[in-house]
Amino acid sequence: MSAVVMPPQLRPRLSSYCLALLLSVAALSATPDKWRDAIDALTANDFAHPPPQGAVVFIGSSSIRYWTTLAQDFPNIISINRGFGGSELYDSVFYADRLVLPHHPRLVVLYAGENDLNAGQSPSTVVSHFLAFAKKIHDSQPQAKIIFLAIKESPVRAKIRTQVLLTNQLIAAECARDHRCQFVDVATPLLDNQGQPRPELFRPDRLHLLPTGYAVWTKTLAPYLQP
Repeated sequence: MSAVVMPPQLRPRLSSYCLALLLSVAALSATPDKWRDAIDALTANDFAHPPPQGAVVFIGSSSIRYWTTLAQDFPNIISINRGFGGSELYDSVFYADRLVLPHHPRLVVLYAGENDLNAGQSPSTVVSHFLAFAKKIHDSQPQAKIIFLAIKESPVRAKIRTQVLLTNQLIAAECARDHRCQFVDVATPLLDNQGQPRPELFRPDRLHLLPTGYAVWTKTLAPYLQP
């Protein structure tokens, strides 16, 4: 991927990141209780049927949870799906010690941030949550790789397009600073020649992907998953 060049007016001040990080820590200090049942179910399944170590763990919101064909789409890797629908990025940070770290993955694929922006969070806050996620993973497993899947432009969420594009730019820039992190643009292939989301790739809710949409993601992501 080519280097991301941000115009000066889009470059956040360091103080903004510090404030966002403080807000992130405050948010993470409270357990996201609404996900407790979903997380308990996932960890109970892990206890009953322990997945292999060193696999590729997919984590994030409903775009990951609904990706039920990972094994068929990526037959040459061992994948573990730990998405929980409707979640925000800080939820993945909070639960990483239960959903990611026990598997000692060689690679973590993260899709989150869209729900955050739709709920009114700023791009800088979403970036701070991504940095907190990467820190939590690397503090425990320094060699693990992390892929951040670009936030898609969902037809039903056109109002947050500017925030989506800026967040993607900022996270891509952060990934460029750490060789263990990779930003993969799975968002652009979902657009038509006019730069609009292709409706045939989305479910009737105009938010989640159809199998044809996941096929686009599969083709884009596959080259990055090989050891």
